[in-house]
Amino acid sequence: MSTHADEKPWTIPALAEAKRNGRKLTMLTVYDAGFARTLDQNGIDTVLIGDSLGMVVQGHDSTLPVTVDNMVYHTEIVARVLKRALLIADLPFQSDATPERALDAATRLLRAGARMVKLEGAGYKLDVIRYLTERDIPVCSHLGLTPQSVLTIGGFKIQGREEAAAAKLVADAQAAAEAGAAMIVLECMPSVLGKRITEAVSVPTIGIGAGPDCDGQVLVLHDFLGLDSGHRRPRFVKDFLAEGGSVAGAVRAYVEAVRNGSFPDAEHAYQ
Repeated sequence: MSTHADEKPWTIPALAEAKRNGRKLTMLTVYDAGFARTLDQNGIDTVLIGDSLGMVVQGHDSTLPVTVDNMVYHTEIVARVLKRALLIADLPFQSDATPERALDAATRLLRAGARMVKLEGAGYKLDVIRYLTERDIPVCSHLGLTPQSVLTIGGFKIQGREEAAAAKLVADAQAAAEAGAAMIVLECMPSVLGKRITEAVSVPTIGIGAGPDCDGQVLVLHDFLGLDSGHRRPRFVKDFLAEGGSVAGAVRAYVEAVRNGSFPDAEHAYQ
């Protein structure tokens, strides 16, 4: 049985408090009610309706084909069953191309049950973050490897290895926080850079292939369960189902490993 059912629902201010207190945050992607209920009952703090559903649910080669309608549908069915985990939904490709388009998409996602929206990149996206947060829409920024930019960057590659690129990511993270982002996902970068960014911003960072020093961790559900997504498995992926024995056991093992700092270890991080 769950030991988390009586815990209070997560809120945006609680995420900031967790960082101040050094309490690691846990996140997994989820796309349906059944898995959402299991994650919620076994200690996951935040769940992400990721546009990764384009690859692991719809069978596409990238996240680019995912639509706002797709995101609204999956957000609605997950939101119905959550009791404590905070629900974040991705703004899919080009839905945040302008502040006005982002506001329309984000409003639909919040009405569907999301409590925060996530968008990729910096640059002109800083204006989008500012526009949304000024209108009471909580935003999570996503930096490093940004899957919606896969055509521009030439594939799924580690980001920030060179000092100039690393310094730009630090500056982008600081700018995103200053624009109003309440949380920042850091994907596919050297562990030292994940630590550097985490120490440079006041908002929580959530790592996915960004090392153990981020304020929390996230994995794609299918990777976390060891399922074949049809794509090369990244270094940072660990099959928690193999050691957990059940989906609920895998979730509990993941939560414990993130909280005690044993995941990600050197085997599941970039140096």
